[in-house]
Amino acid sequence: MTQTKQTPEARTPEAPKHPVANGPKKRQRPVIAIDGPAGAGKSTLAAHLARRFGFLNLETGAMYRALALKAIENDYAFDEEAPLMDLAARTRITLQPQLEGNRVLLDTIDVSRRIREADVTSAASKISIHPRLRAWMVQQQRALGEAGGVVMEGRDIGTAVFPDAEVKIFLDAAPEVRGNRRYRQATPESIAANNPNAPQNADRQAPDPLTAEQQRLAEQAVIRELKERDYRDRHRAESPLQPAADAVILDSTAMTLDEVLARAEEIVRSHLPREAS
Repeated sequence: MTQTKQTPEARTPEAPKHPVANGPKKRQRPVIAIDGPAGAGKSTLAAHLARRFGFLNLETGAMYRALALKAIENDYAFDEEAPLMDLAARTRITLQPQLEGNRVLLDTIDVSRRIREADVTSAASKISIHPRLRAWMVQQQRALGEAGGVVMEGRDIGTAVFPDAEVKIFLDAAPEVRGNRRYRQATPESIAANNPNAPQNADRQAPDPLTAEQQRLAEQAVIRELKERDYRDRHRAESPLQPAADAVILDSTAMTLDEVLARAEEIVRSHLPREAS
């Protein structure tokens, strides 16, 4: 387990603008960039590789989720970029790497669990289409990982944040497979909350179990949402979701989790100096 001496934070510049790369810098330890669509398993893979190689795991998508949560809580429109930029200027997002991921603090409040819920996930995808907001996020993410020795996962790490990353993996899978995985990971409460036909028990403390038909409809809804998010991610003006030209594409559609992890380790080792692997 790798210990870190300082907590990464997203700090807001006074005038966010699109960062300009000054050319690749020589890092003592590499950056491992993991990109891919929603539900592909990037967080699981990043946490595993960070443990295996003793790197810091930074989940950049949590930064979008945290800002989206603040937008929800303050009733901001997701399609208006200027107010969202103003909100970002008054927001402090802190990532505290843990063994199995990141503890996320939004203005000192732990929102690690809340940002995984469906409404925040959907909002994060919607606010991420704004060019100036993505440019601001890219600045923060570069600052967090510029020293190297990190695994960073997101949508544009290998293409926009660290185009000079030493290791680039694009993790993909068919939307039906990703939707089924995301559905099985969801809590019964979150599934029922997004299913208006779910039965409620008398005291309304918790939803009753879904019927087989309701489960089928709920899973279809998850797959439909993933496809909509794929479209937004792949067609946005700023940093659309696509593999970097030098990324290794890892399609996990027909692979088990163990197979994906083993193959990813092989990819990392093949790109690292022999003494580092």
